Amino acid sequence: MKLSDFVVRDAIIVGLKATTKEAAIREIVQSLRDAGSIAAEDVESVIRHILSREELGSTGIGQGVAVPHTRHPKVNALVCTIALSKQGVDFAALDNEPVDILFLLVSPPNMPGEHLRALEKISTQLKNQRFVSFLRQAKDRQDVIELLEEADSGTL
Repeated sequence: MKLSDFVVRDAIIVGLKATTKEAAIREIVQSLRDAGSIAAEDVESVIRHILSREELGSTGIGQGVAVPHTRHPKVNALVCTIALSKQGVDFAALDNEPVDILFLLVSPPNMPGEHLRALEKISTQLKNQRFVSFLRQAKDRQDVIELLEEADSGTL
């Protein structure tokens, strides 16, 4: 599985405006809607599912990274995007530090294996300090896309 298999390029945000967890999730889910990956009528339901998952425990995993995710019956394929924040988001991360890199993943309920593989792929890349460093330096969506392609090709 490659990041390009499920990251929606047109939904990537470089310059997330939100500074709170709920506002960040709303902004990112809206970007997936704007890219045509989530239907307009499903936006609020997807947001509620993600926030419910967050109530179980923050997906802010530390070191400035969060991976909010959920399964939702109205999506028929894995959809994910990346949001980068310059000012940081209060995400109640495990280390209590603000989050500046967010990968948001939504998958159909009938694809638990793919959901876990996508989370594993994201996690693997986030352990690569070069990947994280270059992601933080991205100036625009194209920089992020090129970085994803390098990660997928194993040249990073």
